[in-house]
Amino acid sequence: MAERRVGLLVAWLVVAALVAVAAVSVPPADARPAYEIPVQSASGDLGGPDAAGWSDVPTATVPLASAPSSVPNANDTTVEQVRVQAARGDGRLYLRLRWADATRDTAANSTRAFADAVAVEMPVNTSARPPIAMGGPTNRVNVWYWNGATGGQELLAGGAGSTTRMADATVEANASYRNDTWTVQYSRPLDGPGENRTTVPEDRDLDVAFAVWNGSNGERAGQKAVSEWYYFPFGAGPQGPPYETLLWAVAGTAIVAVLAVTAYGVSRTGGGN
Repeated sequence: MAERRVGLLVAWLVVAALVAVAAVSVPPADARPAYEIPVQSASGDLGGPDAAGWSDVPTATVPLASAPSSVPNANDTTVEQVRVQAARGDGRLYLRLRWADATRDTAANSTRAFADAVAVEMPVNTSARPPIAMGGPTNRVNVWYWNGATGGQELLAGGAGSTTRMADATVEANASYRNDTWTVQYSRPLDGPGENRTTVPEDRDLDVAFAVWNGSNGERAGQKAVSEWYYFPFGAGPQGPPYETLLWAVAGTAIVAVLAVTAYGVSRTGGGN
């Protein structure tokens, strides 16, 4: 009878160990909070959209949908997602956006020709979330904009129809087109120089949204594919996969401990029979 209880104890411990291993082995990629775009410290070459350093920066896939708009064909957009990478280093924020597009549209020389484009939107006042449709009068937004015909621009908006181009642009934008894919890189100093420019915060998360236009589909102005609000996790507190993996490890250890104590108690209870 004692040998049977010892065998039962060993079996319980084996099961507990397997449960703990399975818990710790949960893929960390699933741990990223919803709507978070990870930001990595820049450690390699990020000197252009195809620079080798981008291979070490994590990617977030952001879904897009047609923007609510009263312009003709507003619901007719073709880009369904944009892949976003973000890195911070040397006093600058670097962003890299990639999306599939079978046509390279870089001409906008008639009423029937439109260029491909992409935009990044951030609130000027990072302590409050503005309306996603180009901000509002009391909380404007900065827009980092790239167009296949005109290149990069830095815009300011305080509501629909209020967009203006900012003088002395501080955002650098470069693009490449390969294998039916656009890749656009932006970079700008973390501190927004002058008024009405977003300063990247150190103590709170930064809201960010995206828009893409497919020129060959006639997309321009309000006819565009847009995201919901996402955020860069600059705020304090645990973030991302390492924190989640630690929770699973603690849970696995607790399971082992509870099962071991239970099995030991069962063994001692029956030890006198």
